[in-house]
Amino acid sequence: MEIDTTFLTLGALMLLAGYAVTIYNSLVRLKHQVARSWADIDVLLKQRHDELPKLVDACRQYMEYERETLERVIAARSRVADAREHQNMGELGAAETELRAGLGRLFALAENYPELKASESFQHLQGRISDLENGIADRREFYNASVNLYNVRIEQFPDLLVARPLGYGPLQLLEFDARDLEDVNVGALFRS
Repeated sequence: MEIDTTFLTLGALMLLAGYAVTIYNSLVRLKHQVARSWADIDVLLKQRHDELPKLVDACRQYMEYERETLERVIAARSRVADAREHQNMGELGAAETELRAGLGRLFALAENYPELKASESFQHLQGRISDLENGIADRREFYNASVNLYNVRIEQFPDLLVARPLGYGPLQLLEFDARDLEDVNVGALFRS
């Protein structure tokens, strides 16, 4: 009788250990999915970071009276790069909002410069940056879905019994300012 109880206890402990390992492996997979989705965003941010100076240089040749707008884009680009390097999602979201507003203003002001609009280099760079913006938005959606799934799992029972002792903490979503979701008032961009 004592041997049967020992085998049952060992069997139950083995099942629990196996279940804990399954939970652990699942959390590791989620953590790496978040890291991979961040890496996808990071690649696009780096590509856009490299393209923006070319766009500013193309605009600078034609937009001599729009120095403030160009400087805003350059400053926002720098803040995005700093937040990206430190993986500070809160700061990155705010810096992205500034950069997108600056780019929107720059593209709207470009309408006042027919030579700039006709420039093949400007058209190429504008299209390239727009494509990168769309890619960032798509990757951000996947990143946030991955982070949300991870955050839910580390708070659910029984996963939290494995996650907390191993130091799995919540991750921050990449959120942009609510202004990013509003329609752009192009008329106001020309007046300011």
